[in-house]
Amino acid sequence: MYAVVFLLSGAGLLVLAFLLSGGGVSDVVPAGGLPGQGGLTAAQQRVRELEGRLAAVHAQQSRQLLVGALLALIVMAVVSLLLGRVLAMRVLRPLRLITAVTRRISADSLDRRLAVTGPSDEVKDLADTIDELLGRLETSFTAQRRFAANASHELRTPLATMRASLDVAVAKPDPAPSTVALAARLRRQLDRVDHLLDGFLVLARAQHGALADAAPVDLAEFADAALRDRSADVRRKGLRVTVDLPPATATVGSPALLARLVGNVVDNAVTHNENGGWIEITGSVNAQETVLIVETGGPVLDQREVDRLAQPFERLGGERTGSSGLGLSIVAAVAAAHGGRLALLARPEGGLRVAITLPAAKVPVGT
Repeated sequence: MYAVVFLLSGAGLLVLAFLLSGGGVSDVVPAGGLPGQGGLTAAQQRVRELEGRLAAVHAQQSRQLLVGALLALIVMAVVSLLLGRVLAMRVLRPLRLITAVTRRISADSLDRRLAVTGPSDEVKDLADTIDELLGRLETSFTAQRRFAANASHELRTPLATMRASLDVAVAKPDPAPSTVALAARLRRQLDRVDHLLDGFLVLARAQHGALADAAPVDLAEFADAALRDRSADVRRKGLRVTVDLPPATATVGSPALLARLVGNVVDNAVTHNENGGWIEITGSVNAQETVLIVETGGPVLDQREVDRLAQPFERLGGERTGSSGLGLSIVAAVAAAHGGRLALLARPEGGLRVAITLPAAKVPVGT
């Protein structure tokens, strides 16, 4: 745009200069007395010859001026394009810096600020506005995480009190059968609430990005431990489990959070499987990534519903019993906290494919 505007203005200036430089040739009468008739005719002939020569010289000068002006205009248009590019890069450099820094700021680094210095112009106003927005986002995220953690901790006290009251009621001599049955049902509900609160705590910790206990871990060991914990349910449902993991499916992170990640994936595969179904656990390792894949059979699922499972309290078909709805959302949060990702895929043959990608460990596990 800068070059086009310069070209148009330069062309207008040259046209104006060319018009102002034009002019006719006036007749000049020699001083002194008029010559005779013969001399007058010869003089007029001479004047016409001089006027023709002068017109030819003027036309040639005009053509040379026009060609030179066009060449100068072309050269200056190219130069103006280069200068415009340099000036634009220099003027827009603060905006590029703001864009680059803003892209590096995530939910776990909202404490960072642009802190642009310089004159109080539009660019600095934009940077200060972004800093204020980041401050408000940081406050909001911190309050949300603190509320989830504090609420989960505070609710454990009344849960423990209710459990104790149930134990006292059942421990009385000859309790009524209805009391025992009611206590059993209440214990199951309290277990569900306790599991839900535990999920809130893990989710808040994962979203907070607190990885002070980071260390190399082997996901294969966590998978074996999770299968042992659910072995009774696996046998009860008659599930066929196949495990084919590399010897060292290693990554670096919080052992507690990663153990919960693998446990939740295995628990989801067992809980939401059909009787007589199957579970296949595989993985791969390369220099950059460690991948853990858990696949299950079952009915054909809608991919749009599967995509929502990584959000808290989302369940297939709106089913509200037997699951807290936090399992895969915790997996997604833990994976993101470790620089990884969760991918959910509805298998065309039926069932679900859960793939967790994490950064590979740079050092062997146990060193």
